Amino acid sequence: QLQPVESGGGSVQAGGSLNLSCTAPAINTAVDMAWFRQVPGREREGVAATSAQNHFTIYADSVEGRFTVSKDNNKNTLDLQMINLQVEDTAMYYCAATTSRPVGRERLSPAQYNFWGQGTQVTVFS
Repeated sequence: QLQPVESGGGSVQAGGSLNLSCTAPAINTAVDMAWFRQVPGREREGVAATSAQNHFTIYADSVEGRFTVSKDNNKNTLDLQMINLQVEDTAMYYCAATTSRPVGRERLSPAQYNFWGQGTQVTVFS
């Protein structure tokens, strides 16, 4: 089963930190995964992605140096550590999985992913 389930969202003051987690029974070495976010009225945006065996990670420019994505194939989890959160990071965050093996910046494209979680809300207030 590749239906991801997210957890860990919440509200935090600007400059604070949050950790998101995603789990699915079939998260393994054959599955690339990513975190996306979306605010109402805007397109879904790729935030961070990792290859199936964690050999390659890529981040959106807006979160580079603040967010860290990690995949644990033994625990079937994908985590996103977020530090120095800003108001503009406020969004619904989604975990996604794919078996299509995207490359390069394709890993941040929603079109590459065919399994999506329901999302978890992150709100950053000033």
